[in-house]
Amino acid sequence: MSPSNRNLFQQLSTLLTEQRNPDTMTIDMAGSLEIVQMINNEDKKVASCVEKRLPVIGEAVEAIAMSIKEGGRLLYFGAGTSGRLGVLDASECPPTFGTDPETVQAFIAGGPEAMYVAQEGAEDSPEEGRREADRISISARDVVVGLAASGRTPYVHGVIEEAKERGAITIFITTVTADQVDIADAVDYMIDVPVGPEVVMGSTRMKSGTAQKMILNMLSTGAMIRLGKVYENVMVDLQLSNKKLEERAKRIVMTLTDCSYERAEEVLEEADGHVKTAMVMILTNTSREEARRRLDKNDGFVRASI
Repeated sequence: MSPSNRNLFQQLSTLLTEQRNPDTMTIDMAGSLEIVQMINNEDKKVASCVEKRLPVIGEAVEAIAMSIKEGGRLLYFGAGTSGRLGVLDASECPPTFGTDPETVQAFIAGGPEAMYVAQEGAEDSPEEGRREADRISISARDVVVGLAASGRTPYVHGVIEEAKERGAITIFITTVTADQVDIADAVDYMIDVPVGPEVVMGSTRMKSGTAQKMILNMLSTGAMIRLGKVYENVMVDLQLSNKKLEERAKRIVMTLTDCSYERAEEVLEEADGHVKTAMVMILTNTSREEARRRLDKNDGFVRASI
């Protein structure tokens, strides 16, 4: 065994995500119901682990909102399951919050093909991470989020190091403790959520994946709320890109303005499908132009505009 391989072996052997779970040692002899009970019992622990890091997650949300408001981007980088979760979160932002596809983006080691078929070895190069950061021209206006359940993914480390040199805000999400992450002290927001051993040893698509998904939900949704894309607890900046979303938009307008289906349909058409404009038009009994002026003046916040 080469010295580098031995070092990696020793490093992996100490990670929490690579330990055996004492509560699932007999899962191979369990019936189907008992298997899912064991998985469910482990999943219940994840939210409590995330809860311990809410203060830093909240700080990260504010940093993301401020960056996007000033023209920056939210950029996710990961490998394997972590990378795929980043792609999932980023791809949902345009239809849910009406963001430009360039505003929230995700990149996975190995490129788009890695979303569907594992690209072996793609995550092992910090140089490739640096090249990725250079290719998309990361700048000081951006927020870069590194996702690595193990905390050690070289590709992600390369991206973070390059992003720091370019002045970007950096966030690192991992499911091991910060003291197991070499670049922990270098990032601006360290979100370490040690969820403990997986149900199946090393299968970080399970509890680790769940924890990362929960944190990503908080980061993107929290930032969008801070940017005025939610009124009360309803998304009001959605893009009407299909029939379902068109009908959802009508229901949102009806619910928040107490108008009829026909009225919602009529005003949405006049507002070019922009839900917030339609709402302000109805709630203030003003024209489309006046509604847009109010929204522009108030940074898109519906409450302030009415």
